Amino acid sequence: MKKSLFITFEGPEGSGKSTQAKILVEALRSQGVPVVHTREPGGTPIAEAVRRVLLHPNGRVAPMTELFLYEAARAQHLADIVRPALEQGRVVVCERYTDATEAYQGHGRGLNVKDIALLNRVATDGLKPDITFLLDVPPAQGLRHARTLSKRLSKTGKVAKGGDRMERQPLAFHRRVRAGYLQLARRDSRRIQVIPWGQSVEKVHAVVLGATLKHLPTRSRQKSPVQVRT
Repeated sequence: MKKSLFITFEGPEGSGKSTQAKILVEALRSQGVPVVHTREPGGTPIAEAVRRVLLHPNGRVAPMTELFLYEAARAQHLADIVRPALEQGRVVVCERYTDATEAYQGHGRGLNVKDIALLNRVATDGLKPDITFLLDVPPAQGLRHARTLSKRLSKTGKVAKGGDRMERQPLAFHRRVRAGYLQLARRDSRRIQVIPWGQSVEKVHAVVLGATLKHLPTRSRQKSPVQVRT
């Protein structure tokens, strides 16, 4: 496989993953770097349909069902979006990937993390990100931010009032998720870069962009600084 660069953003609810992924994509495109921006679950019609089931605020999904739905959506997403883009030499920026499954379904739901690791390998055929940015946030602050955003978006009809099914989980669940993420970061510190909560959007972007440019081939870089509107 002619792989360019596979970047993932991870973090608890309200950590700013979507914002940072978006402005990173804008920065890379401004330098002429071919980029594909996608998300999990989602990115394809099938995976987006699964996303609607998984995040429906009134949905009742058993933990094991939840796990298999995430893995099924991931397999389709990789086949249709991620692998073709990497084979074409593009940079793929993805919001959430296998780390989220271990953090949410493993630590959050209490499912066996060894089973999850096996299913992740099967669904991805072993494809791992080159770099992962873990945007860390204390659960209470993150949920407050996520729910504020959901309340604002609910007025436009884009999301359900009160947030999605994950945002409605109890605080204890989100604390376990965060602990799981930090455990993953300690275990795979070469790949996962933890970015602490409390910094400005601009400062976080500077860290993300700097780390990303170090991973890009020299021919993909520009000498001039990147100006990104945030």
